[in-house]
Amino acid sequence: MNLEWMAWTIPTAIFFSVIVLMLISMTIWQILSPTIERRGFLPLSTTRGDRLFIGLLGSAYIHLAWIGLTDLTLWLGLGIAIVWMVIVMRWG
Repeated sequence: MNLEWMAWTIPTAIFFSVIVLMLISMTIWQILSPTIERRGFLPLSTTRGDRLFIGLLGSAYIHLAWIGLTDLTLWLGLGIAIVWMVIVMRWG
């Protein structure tokens, strides 16, 4: 039986480590300062956790669109995704 294993590269490990650290940080922040729902530019009331999820989901779509529609370096797509996360977390 031949099992194929995922090739864990440094960028992949960094990616998942950052997401884990974000979840741990958000959990600690929620314990220390419980969130209240608020409305921003998103068409629904959201908490910090909701905005984090929406931001991560949007970042994934930005990366997929970047890879599928451009031949430019992915670092530019990463920059756009980070800006998107900041905007959603702050004003979403």
